[in-house]
Amino acid sequence: MNDTTFEKQLEEMQIKDTMNSIKHKIMVMSNKGGVGKSSVASNIAVELANQGNKIGLLDIDIHGPSQAKIFNLTKKKLMSDEKGNIIPFEPIKNLKLVTIAGLLSDESQPTIWRGPLKINIIKQFIINVVWKDLDYLIIDAPPGTGDEPLTIAQIIPNLDGIIIVTTPQSLALLDSKKAISFAEKLKVNILGIIENMSYLHCPHCSKKIDLFKSHDDKSIFNEMKIKILVTLPFDAQLLESMDNGNFFMKTNKQTALYQIMQSIVNQIKTLIEKKR
Repeated sequence: MNDTTFEKQLEEMQIKDTMNSIKHKIMVMSNKGGVGKSSVASNIAVELANQGNKIGLLDIDIHGPSQAKIFNLTKKKLMSDEKGNIIPFEPIKNLKLVTIAGLLSDESQPTIWRGPLKINIIKQFIINVVWKDLDYLIIDAPPGTGDEPLTIAQIIPNLDGIIIVTTPQSLALLDSKKAISFAEKLKVNILGIIENMSYLHCPHCSKKIDLFKSHDDKSIFNEMKIKILVTLPFDAQLLESMDNGNFFMKTNKQTALYQIMQSIVNQIKTLIEKKR
């Protein structure tokens, strides 16, 4: 056995050991940017933590990490313990967060990395982070079906499934079909679709206003037997919370959107239990 083979086998064992201490692993992805994937991932993670679960939130968007901004951590850096392992941020009770933004010296500078570097840092975020025992690991992937989501799908054993976030826009729906094909080719379970920014409520008359023209594109999800878990409204209060790091699912419990987000989390838990 050569050194390269030994190192690969050791790496695989370390990943397996880490993942064995985490009950459930879910990747949130889209095949198009700007659909609100990171806000959905963060709010799912926060609500699961609200319910008393031990949660890890892993931001694997190397070029455009959002979770540090969402959790108001842009000025803070990840630290390491005496063994050199990364200590995650803990922005709220029961929630641990790791993001590349916590390692960058200047948040305004681009991360100009090719595939091998990105793959290596993702592996390090799994192996060399003090996750300890978790109930759920929520993985926030960048848009597309490239190195980052591909790495997660290939190296994490027993990934519970993928949640695909889209908007009702035809282009976004077309890209979502590609994300579905990605999951099918890699034999990863799709938990469902979350349709974001689908409509808004008029602030004057409360009438529901669709933000995109109605299309038959969504029928493809039924044909492919992929469930739309929920349609989310465009909500200015949510956007403001994300920009200010105020944890929407902690501070807006009386809103209709909070109830919808709760229903998503409960559906996800039910789907995972059925899968077992």
